[in-house]
Amino acid sequence: MKRPVLQLLALITSALTGWFLIDFLTVHPLKMTRYIALTLLGLAVLIWLIYAVKKKRCRWVAVLLSLLGFIGGYSLNAKIFLARDDPRFVPELTRKAGDVVKGHTAVVYFTHGEPETYDPIGWINQFREFDEQGIKFVPFVARPIFAYMLRNRYLEIGKSNHRQVHHEMFRSLENTYRLEGDSTTQFYICFLDDEPRPDAAVIDALNDGADTIIVVDVFLTISNHTAEGQHLIRELEVEKNLGIPVIYTEPMWSSEKLRSVFLEKVYAQMGDTPKEEVAVALVGHGQPDEWDVEWPTETEQEMAFREEIMNLFVADGFRRENLGSAWMSFKEPKPASLMEDFVKNGATKIFYFSAAISADAMHSQIDVPRLVEEYDFPQGIETINLGAWNNHPTVIAAIRERIDETMNAL
Repeated sequence: MKRPVLQLLALITSALTGWFLIDFLTVHPLKMTRYIALTLLGLAVLIWLIYAVKKKRCRWVAVLLSLLGFIGGYSLNAKIFLARDDPRFVPELTRKAGDVVKGHTAVVYFTHGEPETYDPIGWINQFREFDEQGIKFVPFVARPIFAYMLRNRYLEIGKSNHRQVHHEMFRSLENTYRLEGDSTTQFYICFLDDEPRPDAAVIDALNDGADTIIVVDVFLTISNHTAEGQHLIRELEVEKNLGIPVIYTEPMWSSEKLRSVFLEKVYAQMGDTPKEEVAVALVGHGQPDEWDVEWPTETEQEMAFREEIMNLFVADGFRRENLGSAWMSFKEPKPASLMEDFVKNGATKIFYFSAAISADAMHSQIDVPRLVEEYDFPQGIETINLGAWNNHPTVIAAIRERIDETMNAL
């Protein structure tokens, strides 16, 4: 075979190899085997083609063309992957201005969301949002690798409990109203990164005849997450087009009821361990300092929330030096460092929370426990993962309090 033909085939094969590599990194786990096979096949053929070019100088030309082809195929498919549209269903708004409806208050329970199994669309939307805001987060070339790492975490954990727990919390919240005889207020659940979307839930409420919509932000802080959800809803222009008010509750960071949950959960599992031997770690996610410029409330409100929780423990007789905050990423200290301090202080039973997460998710199920266990605990030390807020009666009461405060202010 002539050298120019071999070089052209090397260029084409390398481009296909780069293309298939993106598919392998990003597709659903059930499809990844075929794409790793195609990637490895392409690599094997490419090596053969380069080796078949006998003349050394021409072989280097084939190598250069192969690199260019691989980069081109990788980049083009990465761009297609990151440009995909959000496939989540949004119903048609059939409600018209002036329609005569019975009317009711609709409570839209809005939270972060995490799909039960691998689905990268939430992070694709996040990348897009950060790019629009000029916030640096994972270079373009590494984003398919980020998706690959996300998929690996799902493969490790099996499934995320986040969606299931939020549906349990949602039903518990609705039941508090039904048990008191309120049969008119209607409830809708939605997620930023799962089904249904916030705008879809609001459309459902409007089509059902709602004349007031209260969006309860089941988030800890005001952040880009709450802003993104509100943006999706505001794009509907409900108040302008239909004259129906849409009111957003304050996130949960200042809720005294929510803070008290942490103390209740520790007492429930403390047993007969003396308070002076108990330690409590409140672990947050953390964001880069540059993001704090854009969204200072994210860190400020979370730190204020955790500080008040620690004050609550101190007022109840726990040792201040055995209470601490840590971060998963970007900020210090890390959980393992806090564990070391607790052990030095004589703690024998250590509780840790994913303090800013509303319902158990991959962070609380695997990420935080793994960071805690980076410390080599001596024998006799017990660590207990108390996870996220979850479907606890006081958590539900705290969320309801936010809703009632908003209703009473109407």
